[in-house]
Amino acid sequence: MTVYTPTARFDTGRALTETEMRRIAPSIFATEAHVSRSDRFQPIPTFDVLRGLMREGFMPVGVKQSTARDPGKAAYTKHLIRLRRMDNATAYQVGDTVCEILLKNANDGTSAYDLMAGLFRVQCLNSMVAQTGTIDSVKVRHSGDVMGKVIEGTYRVLGEAQKALEAPVEWSRLQLRTEERMAFASAVHALRFGGTEEGEEPAGPAQAIKPVQMIAPRRAADRAADLWTTFNVAQENVIRGGLHGIARDANNRPRRVTTRAINGIDQDVKLNRALWVLTQEMAKIKAA
Repeated sequence: MTVYTPTARFDTGRALTETEMRRIAPSIFATEAHVSRSDRFQPIPTFDVLRGLMREGFMPVGVKQSTARDPGKAAYTKHLIRLRRMDNATAYQVGDTVCEILLKNANDGTSAYDLMAGLFRVQCLNSMVAQTGTIDSVKVRHSGDVMGKVIEGTYRVLGEAQKALEAPVEWSRLQLRTEERMAFASAVHALRFGGTEEGEEPAGPAQAIKPVQMIAPRRAADRAADLWTTFNVAQENVIRGGLHGIARDANNRPRRVTTRAINGIDQDVKLNRALWVLTQEMAKIKAA
């Protein structure tokens, strides 16, 4: 997840201060809805929810805010907060899996309140991680008994987050055969680029990037064939981009194509959720 700040380090990390969050993502502190919303729209003050999570030991280590097309919505628009437990003396190492909470919200109508549990693999102690899945989430529409639903859903997601830490252990024991890895790669390719109708010629990155590239490791440590490693490699290739290929233009001339990183909040979350579900299903097949 590209919600990195110097505070998110795994060796000298600390919680973001309120001043830092106001500078990076001021919409976190909106207490009212944008004027474009109707009376039925119930604002959910993100900072109020954040205070509750902080009391549970989850502290903000990274924030991100979308760019509002309407400058008048900048103080209300979509934002994402990355939270981690900071109330223990855990000494993290490269390769460790960390459970974090992602909180997405907006008070201009561009997003429901969405609290998600995510697994992250530590790639570097200076805060670089690969998000390895969005486990469970609770969505709350900005209407009705908003705060009651938020509180109930928050505790459910926190419970699921702890259970999810079993996945790295279980999935690392499942070895994939070559044909299974290729089936997984094809499914990941379809998630990233979308399928094409039978007989229709794909174009651009969907044509240039081959399924096998989705599971091509970027470092020697990721060459194992177990499901957990394969999933991590695919997730990094999908989200970080940088895959190269050759496509053909309308005149059948070759052109170089490089996939872009996924920076949009919604697309990032959507793809991570889909990859997690895909890997869960593969694990069920292997276990059976």
